Amino acid sequence: MIFSGTANSELANEIAKYLEMPLSKATINRFSDGEINVQIAESVRGKDVYIIQPTCVPANDNLMELLIMTDALKRSSARSITAVVPYYGYARQDRKAAPRVPISAKLVANLMETAGITRMVTVDLHASQIQGFFDIPVDNLYGAILFADYIKSKQLPNPIIASPDIGGVTRARYFAQRLGLEMVIVDKRRQKANESEVMNVIGDVEGKDVILIDDMIDTAGTMVKAAEALKKLGATSVMACCTHPVLSGPAYDRIENGVLDELVVANTIPMRQPSPKIKMLSTASMLGEVIRRVHNNESVNSLFDVKN
Repeated sequence: MIFSGTANSELANEIAKYLEMPLSKATINRFSDGEINVQIAESVRGKDVYIIQPTCVPANDNLMELLIMTDALKRSSARSITAVVPYYGYARQDRKAAPRVPISAKLVANLMETAGITRMVTVDLHASQIQGFFDIPVDNLYGAILFADYIKSKQLPNPIIASPDIGGVTRARYFAQRLGLEMVIVDKRRQKANESEVMNVIGDVEGKDVILIDDMIDTAGTMVKAAEALKKLGATSVMACCTHPVLSGPAYDRIENGVLDELVVANTIPMRQPSPKIKMLSTASMLGEVIRRVHNNESVNSLFDVKN
């Protein structure tokens, strides 16, 4: 049985359509003080249940909605509860980067397990080690698979993959191997949260059509500055592929007015507004296929094999 929270009901409907089954019924309301109330409208006794709910903005409301729905399903005797969380909020707080700060990604993992989630499916965790914060199975899917066909359809004359920072090298390398392309790295120095300064580019981009690969774009500062640095070094064009379009604060203005030629994103998070520079691709078939494979005890990893 597949249930949807309110965070991205459009994606949930697409996934249900891919699986050729209806979304199960649940009523989600809020009291006048903002408290969330959930009632499951169908019997789930002995069922394998999947909840589709990214914990995107408003992150706290969507997370609580997921936890409360999970509790309702557990108390209704569901056999298993898989949380399909396309975007895992609080993932950037995955370590103690300064004294006296929390590891919020671990806290969220604890909350999910305590609520009764027995498996989690997510896309492009900001830090892959977050899987280790859970004591339940976690499927961290590669969002890059979504962009491969789109990149090929562009028929770029001289494409090359770029990582916008050192931390994203593994993700960019996977994408480069999948497309059989070379890779360069943009080395940046971050002064403080949500602000970055590009330092230099490792590799030759002159005359190249550069494809920047990242897991998320928040304020778009990193991507826009990376695009500027690449074009100053002679790149013919710069497009960016990003799984999670957080796009907060000045992000839309920066993308519209910056030198980035195109931004391709996945629909793990609903977009706040349309933009002629932004192309959105659907994760529904990928997530639907993973749900089908998990339910039938089939391999999930083979879906993302570079040889495929």
